[in-house]
Amino acid sequence: MGQSKQIFRSWVPEWLIRLTIFLVLFPTVMLFALSTANVNAATGFYGAEPQDIQFSMLLYYAALVAFTPLEKRFFSRIATKEYFLICLVLQVIVTYWCYHTREVAVLFICRFLQGILNCGVTSICLTLLFSRLKSEHARETGYAIFYGMILCSGSLTSLITAPLVDDFEYNVLYKMVIYTFVPGATLLLLLMNRVHLVRRVPLYQLDWTSFFLYAPMLILLGYILIYGQQYYWLQDPRIVGSVIGIVLLTATFVVRQLHRKRPFINMEVFKSRSFIFGITLLGGLYLIRGAFNITTSYFSNVLGMDPLHTYELLSYNLVGIVIGAIIAARLVIKKRPLQFIWLVGFFLLLVFHSVMYFLFTSEVDEATFILPLLLQGMGAGMLLTPIVLFIISSVPEAISVSASTAGVFIRFTFFGLSTALINYFSLYFTRTHATRLSDGVSRVDNGLAERLQIYQAALQSRGLMVDQAARLAPGLLDKAIQKQAFLKYAMDYYELIAILIMILMLLIVITPYISRTSINVKTKQPAAATV
Repeated sequence: MGQSKQIFRSWVPEWLIRLTIFLVLFPTVMLFALSTANVNAATGFYGAEPQDIQFSMLLYYAALVAFTPLEKRFFSRIATKEYFLICLVLQVIVTYWCYHTREVAVLFICRFLQGILNCGVTSICLTLLFSRLKSEHARETGYAIFYGMILCSGSLTSLITAPLVDDFEYNVLYKMVIYTFVPGATLLLLLMNRVHLVRRVPLYQLDWTSFFLYAPMLILLGYILIYGQQYYWLQDPRIVGSVIGIVLLTATFVVRQLHRKRPFINMEVFKSRSFIFGITLLGGLYLIRGAFNITTSYFSNVLGMDPLHTYELLSYNLVGIVIGAIIAARLVIKKRPLQFIWLVGFFLLLVFHSVMYFLFTSEVDEATFILPLLLQGMGAGMLLTPIVLFIISSVPEAISVSASTAGVFIRFTFFGLSTALINYFSLYFTRTHATRLSDGVSRVDNGLAERLQIYQAALQSRGLMVDQAARLAPGLLDKAIQKQAFLKYAMDYYELIAILIMILMLLIVITPYISRTSINVKTKQPAAATV
């Protein structure tokens, strides 16, 4: 209680403190997913390509990953109340800049700055969150809450913003975020005392050199993952130059870390077999999680759902995430074997992808998707928190911060890799299947004329003249072919994901040293990364 009196004013009830922390953390989490809340609306507003919007999201992520090790030094030096006010004011200014600009280059700069400022606000919220959980297993509960919010952020942000995008221009979303900061920020500033939440450390010997090596390397990596397909990979000098830049920056960065007394990221973490296994599972999970975007695209592109309708359906997935996170937290607290938790989680994801493989058809009752969406959410919710806890617990406490920071890098890399794989396979599989279907229709299908007549009759029934209907009928046929090609691509990709899940489950079964790592996060905290 003494600590709580130091941090917050004595008259403040506990429920108000927890509500305030959530009100501050929620818009911070929303900022990441804002770039892809509605890609079509964003590309139209900025006059950009979809890849530009994806890259702006990775810039935000790259800044967050690169600045996380430095942020801890600022947090420990400045009083928490003043530090929060500084981060908040700067975040509002940058977000207001996003609201006013239509230039993609300016948007890139703003998103990078938002990622840096996100570290500060999130770090404060996490520290406050852990300080409010007084039970024996407060850390495990805090992790489950935090990573549950991360998993929910994308769908929840899209659900909230869908009505706004329908009625206003895209940039109004940034104004909405500014307004959502106000209630929580005002309450936090009023309720907090002027204290330091962590031990004060002077701001000297900040390793800015490592930051300026690490951040460009991450940006170049994101650039390759997003634009590589568009520029035909190594056939383009921009991609070749980016690869060379990554190699040089990475080599310099690693050599520097090996020779520094206080490294940006302690490379000792990569000597732990358990750590390597943990980040392998984490990377695989992010590839699997990224594939969920295909389901979202299926709802809109094939079933014709509008964004609001789509994300209302995905609310069942959010319910599943909450259930899965609660179950995972309880199992971890009761010290159930991690193999069991992981196998159940991956099995639920395997069931989801297997079921969706057969549900990818042109006409389906939407109620059919409720149970699969629940299972997908439960699987993801059961996996992320235990995997992160395992990664942090797999190394000595002295380098656990580096393990957490390296884990954020893995999440960034595989998040970008998942986007790159979907971009590549969507083009490859869709083009392949569209060509085969077109050949089948034109060369083999003797019912081509009858199909065109059906489309023509449908158009005439809607009031079109005979000649107009005859001209538009081939377009409807082509659209039907494209839908079928998308369905074939979705089935092929989910088949690959199902194979990946089975490989990960096999690795979990045959890896003996998982049981030797005990979950211990009593004095450890996740990196301030909300993705």
